[in-house]
Amino acid sequence: MDEKQLDAFIGIRHQIHQHPELEGDTIQTAQLVADHLNAYGYQMHRNIGGHGVVGVLKKGQGDKRLGIRADMDALPILEKNHFSYVSKVAGKMHACGHDGHTTLLLAAAKQIADQVDFNGTLNLIFQPAEETLKGAKQMIEQGLFEKFPCDAVYGLHNMPGIAVGTVEVQTGTMMAGLNKVVCKIIGLGGHGGIPELTHDPVLAVGAFIDAVNSIKSRNLAVQDYAVISIGSIHTGTAFNIIPNEAVIQLSIRTDSKAVMQKITQRLKQITQGIALSFNVKFELIIDDLVPPLVNSPHETEILIQALQRHQKEIVVRGLSEKKMTSEDFALMSDIVPGCYFFLGNGEGSFGGCSIHNAEYDFNDENILIGSNCWKALVETYLV
Repeated sequence: MDEKQLDAFIGIRHQIHQHPELEGDTIQTAQLVADHLNAYGYQMHRNIGGHGVVGVLKKGQGDKRLGIRADMDALPILEKNHFSYVSKVAGKMHACGHDGHTTLLLAAAKQIADQVDFNGTLNLIFQPAEETLKGAKQMIEQGLFEKFPCDAVYGLHNMPGIAVGTVEVQTGTMMAGLNKVVCKIIGLGGHGGIPELTHDPVLAVGAFIDAVNSIKSRNLAVQDYAVISIGSIHTGTAFNIIPNEAVIQLSIRTDSKAVMQKITQRLKQITQGIALSFNVKFELIIDDLVPPLVNSPHETEILIQALQRHQKEIVVRGLSEKKMTSEDFALMSDIVPGCYFFLGNGEGSFGGCSIHNAEYDFNDENILIGSNCWKALVETYLV
C-alpha cells in the first residue's frame, strides 16, 4: 500500500470515527463498507443479522473458505478528545477502536483483491452490535455460516499497553465467557416500625452479596479463573418502608465452560438457602451471553506462520496477561474453528487510558500493520 492509499484509508477511519453508531444501528457504517467492497469487486450481501455486511471474493478453483470478521459499532460515551476528527454525535464515540477494525479490513480487502492470487473463497464479515454481545448471534441465527460457509474464521482487537507492531496470540483461551444474572428477591413489604409483619428482601440482599462473594474463595480451585461482579441493586422507595422486592444484576466471567457451570450451580444453591432462611422467594434468570473465546490449535498455528513468513517486522508472542473481558466472536469460533488475536495499539499514554475510555483512540499506524496481517493470512491459508 503506497502513502496515498494509506492516507485515503486514514481518512475513511476518521470519517467513521466522526459518525459513530451504536449497537445494531450501524446504517451509515454498513453503507460505507458496502460501497467500498462493491468498488473492490466483492459480491455484496447486506442486512445479515440486522445491518451486517458480508463481502465475498472468489479466486481460482480451490475449495477452501476463509472468514475474517470486523466489528462496526461504537459506545454510548461522550468523547473528550480534541483532534480534528472528534465525534460529531454527542454521547457517542468509537472508544473501543471498532472504527479502526472496520477500516483495516477494508484496506486489506483492497490489497487482497488487487495483489493476492489466492485459491479459494474469502468471506469478509462486518458485524454490528459487538458491544452488546448480540451482533454475532443475530448474524449466525440469520444463516451466516449456511449462506457463507467457512472452514475457519479469524478476528482481531486493538489493545492498548502493547507496543505497535506486536501481536499477542496463543492456542486455547483468549478471553472469558460471560453470563448475565438477574436475581429478583420477592418478600413482603410493610411499615419500617413493624418489621415483624414483613419478609424483608433487603436482609436477603445482604446475605446474597456475602454468599456470592464467597464463591471464588470457597467453591473454586486456585487455578480456576473467575470474576463475579455485582453491577446493580434496586430496591425501596422511602426510608420508612420495607420494600416488597429487590432486584440484583451481576456478571460472571470465566475462562472455561466447566467453571461457569460450577458457579451457576452454586448460585442456585445459594438462592435456595437464602429463600428458606429469610422467608422470601427468588427468581433467578441466567443469560448465557457468550462462551470463552478459545483459539483452535491449527488455525492459530496458521496465523503465526503467516505473520512470520510475510510480516517480518511483526513481533508475535503469547498473552502478556490474562484477559477476563468478553467478545461475541466466541460464538462464531464456537461453531467454526477460529483464531482471535490482539494487535498492539501503543504503550504509555497513547489513547488516553484503556478501551471504553472517553479519551481513547485507535492508532492509525495499525491500518497498514493490521491490513498486512490479514493479507498475510490470506496468502498463507488460501493456497
